Amino acid sequence: MKACIRDTAATLTAVSAAVALAACGADGGTDPGGGTAPRIGLLLPDSTTARWEAQDRPLLEKRIEALCDTCVVEHANARGEVAIQQEQMDSMITKGVDAIVLVAVDGKSLATSVSEARAADIPVIAYDRLAEGPISGYVSFDGVEVGRLQGRALLEAMGDGVREPQIVMMNGDPADPNAVSFKKGALSVLRGKVKIGKEYDTPQWRAETAHMNMSAAIAALGADAIHGVYSANDGLAAGSISSLKANKVDPLPPVTGQDAELAALRRILAGDQYMTVFKPFGPEAAAGGAMAVAAARREGLDRVATGEVTTGNGEKVPAVLLTPVSVTADNIESTVVKEGLHTVQQICTPQLRSACEEAGLT
Repeated sequence: MKACIRDTAATLTAVSAAVALAACGADGGTDPGGGTAPRIGLLLPDSTTARWEAQDRPLLEKRIEALCDTCVVEHANARGEVAIQQEQMDSMITKGVDAIVLVAVDGKSLATSVSEARAADIPVIAYDRLAEGPISGYVSFDGVEVGRLQGRALLEAMGDGVREPQIVMMNGDPADPNAVSFKKGALSVLRGKVKIGKEYDTPQWRAETAHMNMSAAIAALGADAIHGVYSANDGLAAGSISSLKANKVDPLPPVTGQDAELAALRRILAGDQYMTVFKPFGPEAAAGGAMAVAAARREGLDRVATGEVTTGNGEKVPAVLLTPVSVTADNIESTVVKEGLHTVQQICTPQLRSACEEAGLT
């Protein structure tokens, strides 16, 4: 864990330096359109995952404003619907925005829209999820490593007490390329060490779907035969745990998560969820905002990017890939609290006072 945190710190330092360079370039750059205010479209995928509107949107808007006080951000949320996001892309293209930051509902289905943006000379920055089509840049976390962290934590939590541990896999939306990466990383750790009793994909990452699927898994396998739950994010963890409790499963098996949502941290302290994965949204938004401003001003993205990624059509594009961090009750203070995602006061409700004291939070 210490090595992981050091790697993250090094990466954040590189991103910060790159963003500073972009800011210097922005100060001396000329806005496209003869000095008119650059317009940047920000297209988010849904409102069911708390991070998009609560974390990413304000952080991206703040970073864009810091680098370009004349820039105008035009925001839209697809509410989990591909067709709505396609319409939003069409609207941004028709308006003639100078760049688009896209968190694709479905990377494949948005490929045509990305191509249409390219034809209209509008660069598209794929944010958090790798969209197909001719994107200009990409900012995200290493999705395969996220899955590895989840898989390792699940094995650690289950321990050696069961000869042939059986788990339920609650995967994310198969239309989300990240979900594919998470699953790949998890299986690289879990395969051959556990039996996968039931496995479910979860369209649109809906917690209620996870609840329903977990109830089906309990009915099929039996409560005593589920020794762990791989949950791709905190929303699915919430749905899975609510089902386990509704079905009187006691004690609860260890459940993984991702996104370090406030409710998830409280569940971890309460002993209902074993872990989550922290992806510092600030550095991701800083890189995404810097790329968006540079793209809108037709400046090169290489001074923001720390690497490159190969898209589905084989094109290499500038990229920033950040390092995720595994979070359990033991390191909440040194990760999410230290980075300012949530405060101790927000996490430690009166009901969690003793658990917070044990975790060193109070």
